[in-house]
Amino acid sequence: MHRKYALSAVAVALAAAFAAPALAQQNVQFIPHLVYRTGPYAPNGIPFANGYVDYLKLVNARDGGINGVKITFEECETGYATDRRVECYERLKGKGPTGAAYFSPLSTGITFALTEKAPGDKIPLITMGYGRSESRDGAVFTWNFPLLGTYWTAADIILQHIAKKEGGFDKLKGKKIALVYHDSPYGKEPIALLEQRAKMHGFEFTPMPVTHPGVEQKATWLQIRQNKPDYVLLWGWGVMNSTSIKEAAAVGFPREKLFGVWWSGAEPDVRPAEAGAKGYSAAMLQHGSGQFGVHADLKKYLYDKGKGVAKWDETGEVLYNRGLVNAMLGVEAIRTAQKKYGNKPLTGEQVRWGIENLELSAARLKELGFEGMLQPLKVSCSDHEGTRAGRIQQWDGAKWVIVSDWYQSDDKVIKPMVDAAAKKYADEKKLTVRDCSKES
Repeated sequence: MHRKYALSAVAVALAAAFAAPALAQQNVQFIPHLVYRTGPYAPNGIPFANGYVDYLKLVNARDGGINGVKITFEECETGYATDRRVECYERLKGKGPTGAAYFSPLSTGITFALTEKAPGDKIPLITMGYGRSESRDGAVFTWNFPLLGTYWTAADIILQHIAKKEGGFDKLKGKKIALVYHDSPYGKEPIALLEQRAKMHGFEFTPMPVTHPGVEQKATWLQIRQNKPDYVLLWGWGVMNSTSIKEAAAVGFPREKLFGVWWSGAEPDVRPAEAGAKGYSAAMLQHGSGQFGVHADLKKYLYDKGKGVAKWDETGEVLYNRGLVNAMLGVEAIRTAQKKYGNKPLTGEQVRWGIENLELSAARLKELGFEGMLQPLKVSCSDHEGTRAGRIQQWDGAKWVIVSDWYQSDDKVIKPMVDAAAKKYADEKKLTVRDCSKES
């Protein structure tokens, strides 16, 4: 069987060695993999992609696949461009014996676009820690799964931490909080939650957009120096993050009062700023850096045999670990769906059922090697987020250190926002809203 791959050089080698032989067997589950190993976002895209690929390879090498069904994948290089991601989606959605199991778009912008396509194609979207915040409402967004946390969850967790530092939410009255954000659907997502909290607690909120890719921010940080906000939240990606931290240091803004979302809290975000990053904090998508039980298996089955994608000393970094987590959630969703549909390659529609019925207990997470990385997760028809927990980590100049206990985002604040936004979307699109009380 001959197949052409529009991939980077690294991805070509991976796909040639891993995907083609498996496809020939036909008893395989095809998982498309949208990546950006090139372009301005590559420093962040590469470690995530490496972790994701390594986990899929681990499941094949250690377990013989998912209950005997080998995994095959194909990478498609996007450079983080929305139009190229749509092209990749269209090219990959029908591959494999049953089509794509699911897509992880890895961009909020492309998630908005694919939200319109997924229902017709019957392919679920796993948007772990990103995407439309209101898409946690599975009654409306049947095919979207923002597992582990939305941006409203992230913003709320950061504000809870700030409020705790100040002595309570009532102490935020009169404070100034700015948001430096990537001027894209991703960066705009937390604004609604921050505006709502500002009304509730009386702080002054100022959104400050930064144009893609984010290398020019001097005017933004000059404004910050002049306005003297009490705290700044950073919603960046790629080179934008390290640029923001450098500019904060240049204008003398305390890094201890600069808090990033979980996509602004990895090693590529702080190392370029060197000593200027010390004291900077970011939300965690539950997990942090370091090696856990799953890494022992990665070493045994992949790295000791020269089959790992990354360098071994990079396998405990934040974004590599996040790639592991993302792939594990997809694999476990397929495993869950197999309980209903059988140990065979599944369609996207069948895998969607598996994601919606995914439950990972503490015992199962330990068995998988993810103990200490994640809290238990339970997805349902009405709740496509599954959990709303997070922590705060701080860069000490050499490594990330966890500096908070677990926070749970406040659903008394967020749930009404989700309900209103989901209803608006359903009305605009004239969707039939599912009755989750009748779903099994």
